[in-house]
Amino acid sequence: MAPDYPGFGQSAFPPAEQFAYTFANLTRMVDGFTAAVGLQRYSIFIQDYGAPVGLRLALLHPERVTALVVQNGNAYEEGLSAAWDPLKAYWNDPTPARREHLRAWLSAEGIRAQYVSGVPAAAIPLFSPDTWTLDWALLSRPGNIDVQLGLFADYRSNVELYPRFQEMLRERQWPILVAWGRHDPFFTLAGAEAFRRDVPATEIHLLETGHFALETHGAEIARLMRAFLERNVSSAGTARAAHHDGR
Repeated sequence: MAPDYPGFGQSAFPPAEQFAYTFANLTRMVDGFTAAVGLQRYSIFIQDYGAPVGLRLALLHPERVTALVVQNGNAYEEGLSAAWDPLKAYWNDPTPARREHLRAWLSAEGIRAQYVSGVPAAAIPLFSPDTWTLDWALLSRPGNIDVQLGLFADYRSNVELYPRFQEMLRERQWPILVAWGRHDPFFTLAGAEAFRRDVPATEIHLLETGHFALETHGAEIARLMRAFLERNVSSAGTARAAHHDGR
């Protein structure tokens, strides 16, 4: 199961006066989705925005979660790279000027950079240009960039939940697979390794790619996931997966 969030992908894009674009509301939508399709037990694949949404969902229903697969999805302060400094400055002093400064991430060039920044040159030809081209086309819908800026502001609420996420991981000790693009400009290797602090048995694989590791290493990550889930979840293949990647 791979639902898009409101305002993302091909999902509905209600105006902000009809839907409050916050991570709490995105989580409520995904929770409603899981109820609508009858998911009672699931492993969760989390990446980027999907990390706080998936972990918020786990806070709501920890008894339903069987395992976590983490692909450059952060839950630790040390996982936030220096690229987050403009966002942190905005959180601490939310002036219009600081908000406008964040628009640089939300341009055609900025979206492409999210895919290829820091990636070894040999891996860049593995990316399909359709990825950032389609992303930019959807972001260019009237009002969408303002939605994204609002979510930038609300991301602070996720960081404030990090201690609760970490406490939950320590208590539950779910099987965790981390498949992490080591050249991610946004989330650090320290953020990947930090999962072992709370769940010592966490399985970590560092890949020679960036933030959107599935675009270049999808087949490898799929193999890692299959083996991990077969070992840790259900040999009968009865577990279901909810996939949240923030796109």
